Amino acid sequence: MGRLSTVLCGIELSNPVIPASGTFGFGYEFAEYYDINILGSISLKGTTKDKRYGNPLPRIAETPSGMLNAVGLQNPGADLVIKEELPRLRKVFSKKVMANVSGFSVEDYVYSCEKLDREDMVGWLEINISCPNVHGGGMSFGTDKDQAALITREVKAVTKKPVIIKLSPNVTDIGEIAESCQDAGADGISLINTLLGMRIDLRTRKPVLKNRTGGLSGPAVFPVALRMVNDVYKRVTIPVVGMGGIASAEDVIEMAMAGASAVQVGACNLTDPYACKNIIEALPEALDKYGIKDLMDVKGIV
Repeated sequence: MGRLSTVLCGIELSNPVIPASGTFGFGYEFAEYYDINILGSISLKGTTKDKRYGNPLPRIAETPSGMLNAVGLQNPGADLVIKEELPRLRKVFSKKVMANVSGFSVEDYVYSCEKLDREDMVGWLEINISCPNVHGGGMSFGTDKDQAALITREVKAVTKKPVIIKLSPNVTDIGEIAESCQDAGADGISLINTLLGMRIDLRTRKPVLKNRTGGLSGPAVFPVALRMVNDVYKRVTIPVVGMGGIASAEDVIEMAMAGASAVQVGACNLTDPYACKNIIEALPEALDKYGIKDLMDVKGIV
């Protein structure tokens, strides 16, 4: 293993940098910019059982040091992801990917996970129980420890691949929910999803987003994400994937120190398609600067 290598739920990654779901499409879209095989993996665009258009426009708004989004899980549905999107990605990416799954009922999650679990290219199933931008599902599962445990158990019953539960920061005790997921059989935890926020247009005197609220992401949320990753790392024994405002190699090192075995880079991909590539290439020099031989040597040091 190299100095950037890490192991996530038994699968080795050449480096810990993974584009976050919803910020990198299905991956192949970025292959026209650079060889995406430099990435540790890719968390695919959030997938639901059925096709979704998403929320009405406008659904994106800028904020200081970040952005609000209320896209609402726009995707072609699980069957078409398997039939069309994965084959396109397979032509340009040779590593395992993380299938990100959302739903509006237990049955929805089970259907999509059972299907995606059969795909050789899928290394992990990332179960999104934390999306704040949809109604009748999403975050409602991730804010109740019993519901989070239920989803975890039901998904584990129909899958063989590692299951990583993606948690919401919009809770009082994220560590308690992480523990419930671990007790129910989760193989890993990823966090944080976006923080719930809103903006108001002073001219129209109405919310900027048609959905009224959206998920806040970007550098503004990094300190919150870092604290929550460290909280969860101290509460569970399964691997933690850290995300939320990561924008530099130094941010990746901080996340590792907080306890992350891997990281996901999100909002930066929307402003700079080379963000993940640049972070990976800057990591060796950053490690040298702080006297770190291997990145995972400092995992959980705080």
